[in-house]
Amino acid sequence: MSFKYVGRIIHAALLGGLLAASITALITMSSGCSIHSPPPPAPKPAVTVVTMHPAPVSLTTELPGRLSAYRIAEVRPQVNGVILKRLFTEGEHVTEGQQLYQIDPAPYQASLSSAQASLARAQAAVEVSKVTVLRYKVLADVHAVSLQDYDNAAARLQQDEADAAAAEAAVRTAAINLAYTKVYSPISGRTGRSMITEGALVTANQASTLVTVTQLDPIYVDLTQPTTTLVRLKRELAAGQLRTTGADKTPANLVLEDGSPYELPGTLEFSEVTVDQGTGSVTLRAIFPNPADLLLPGMFVRATIEEGIRESAIRAPQQGITHAPDGTATALIVVGANDHVEKRTVDLDRAIGDQWIVTRGLESGDRLIVAGLQRVKPGMEVSVTNSTASSPIRGTVALAAR
Repeated sequence: MSFKYVGRIIHAALLGGLLAASITALITMSSGCSIHSPPPPAPKPAVTVVTMHPAPVSLTTELPGRLSAYRIAEVRPQVNGVILKRLFTEGEHVTEGQQLYQIDPAPYQASLSSAQASLARAQAAVEVSKVTVLRYKVLADVHAVSLQDYDNAAARLQQDEADAAAAEAAVRTAAINLAYTKVYSPISGRTGRSMITEGALVTANQASTLVTVTQLDPIYVDLTQPTTTLVRLKRELAAGQLRTTGADKTPANLVLEDGSPYELPGTLEFSEVTVDQGTGSVTLRAIFPNPADLLLPGMFVRATIEEGIRESAIRAPQQGITHAPDGTATALIVVGANDHVEKRTVDLDRAIGDQWIVTRGLESGDRLIVAGLQRVKPGMEVSVTNSTASSPIRGTVALAAR
């Protein structure tokens, strides 16, 4: 082997050693960096919050109800006879005192004439008795007749006066029966179907009606309210949490069966003093104007009743409140200077528009998370953005699930 060949082998070995040492140094440096350098911190989740501020809120309750007529008159005959005429059109409006039917008056006209004749005969007898009594008095004073004859004449006068009074009463009765042959409407309202036609025989105070007249303007709405709501309202009023609207009559509004609002407002008239044992509810009665007869008895409606004003109500957007399967309501809020998330259990009263009325669990100044809820958990530190959009209170009231 030549010296030249041996030198090449030695040079190659030296180069290989240097390369291995370099690779070992690089691996060592890389391992040292991964062990001693900390990872970069994860970004804090971003959330949007709404700051709670108490404010007065007008509370209303929506209750189911049914319409009932203001007045109903079932027209029946008060004398016997045959119907000669029907003097109205079915379904039209009639006024109080308007004639509806004509019963044959001939028999009652004859009875009246007979009673008047009997009255005239009785009055004539009274005049004769008066003259006899005067004559007997003069004769009794001079003892031309006995006192017994004078007393008999005076008694006869009293009997004739009584007969005249009875005859006068008979005349009035006959006149009343004659007047009853004209059947009048006792109230103003709309007529229903006529149950009889011309030529029908009717009897006094019969069970079946001739026609029914219904007054539709104004009209009643009978509502049912749970006693639990009634007790809660009284308790809140006693505690000063509510104040009344100040009106003598509570205002009310209607929503019809098709969901459209009724344009004319009404008022709450009274509340029943007893509780229905079957339903545990109290009946409320409201009255509404109905000039166009749009509301008809028997229709189902929903009425919104003004309950009062809650002076310091906490209103929370609904998107910031979550419900567990058992119905428990919770909220996530941001607390502390480091903006940590805290979970709270809240009590809800009712929903007004897109907001909940919170009675417990939230206080003035609490920052409620309304956006970014999916990315946070209790105890996490978050990046906070204040909401600038205000959610107006609108719509009707629904009782909160408890």
